[in-house]
Amino acid sequence: MGMKHFRAYTPSRRNMTVSTFDEITKKTPEKSLLAKKKEKAGRNSYGRITVRHQGGGNRQKYRIIDFKRNKDDMIATVIGIEYDPNRSANIALVEYEDGERRYIIAPVGLTDNDKVVSGLKADIKPGNCMPIESIPVGTLIHNIELNPGQGGKMVRSAGQSAQLMAKEGKYAHVRLPSGEMRLVLTKCRATIGTVGNTDHENVKLGKAGRTRHMGIRPTVRGSVMNPVDHPHGGGEGRAPVGRPGPLTPWGKPALGYKTRKKNKLSNKFIVKRRK
Repeated sequence: MGMKHFRAYTPSRRNMTVSTFDEITKKTPEKSLLAKKKEKAGRNSYGRITVRHQGGGNRQKYRIIDFKRNKDDMIATVIGIEYDPNRSANIALVEYEDGERRYIIAPVGLTDNDKVVSGLKADIKPGNCMPIESIPVGTLIHNIELNPGQGGKMVRSAGQSAQLMAKEGKYAHVRLPSGEMRLVLTKCRATIGTVGNTDHENVKLGKAGRTRHMGIRPTVRGSVMNPVDHPHGGGEGRAPVGRPGPLTPWGKPALGYKTRKKNKLSNKFIVKRRK
C-alpha cells in the first residue's frame, strides 16, 4: 500500500498524507453483513460523559466480522478487499461453497479469487485458520483466540503479527507485537500471516478536521484549567505542575503508574512482560 502526498498549498496540506488504497478492490459493502452503530458520544446509560473527547464524526455502519472462523474444511473464495471504518485493518469478503458470505480480516498478500479454508488440515498459507496445535513453530499468526471457540481477540490491528515460539503440553508460547510472551492453549485458533494495511501507521492526519471526522473532539491541557477542574490548573501565567509528577484530572499519576490488578486471573499466563 502506498501513501499519497500533497502539494503544500495550505499549511495543513504540507503535512497531510493519505493512503492510496491500492489493496482495496471492492468499494461497496455487503448489505447483509452491515449492522447499525449508535453514536453515544462517550456517554453512559444515564447520559453522563464517562469517556471524554468523543462525539460527532462521519456516520458509520458496523461490518460483522467472522472472528471465529469455525466453518471447517469448506473452501471460501475471496470476492474483494474492502475498507472498514471501524478498524485500522482492511477486511476481505469471502464466499463459501454453500453460498454463505462472511467478512474476515485481510492479511498481507490476500487478493481477489484466492482460496482460504479453516480446519485441522489446512495449509500454512496467509488467511487460513486452524488450531495452534496444527501450526509449525516460528510461524507468524494473527486473530488469536484466548479461549477455544470464543473467536479471535488478540493481534487484529493493521500491520501486526505474533510469532509462535514453542509448544509445551497443552500450552503454546506466543510472542505478541508488544514483546510480551504469553501462554495460549493449543486448542485455540489463530490465522496464518500478518494483518494487512501495513502502512496505516505512516498516515499523517495533517489537520484538526480529520480527527473530527473520526469522532474525536478537542482535548484541553490541564495546565490552562482552573484548580477546581484539574490538579495542574491555576497559577498566574504559565505555572509548573506543582506536584512530584503529572496527574490525571482525577488525581492519579499519569506517567509510569501501573493500573493492572496484581491478582488478575490471566497473570499466570504471562511468561514475560512487555517491559
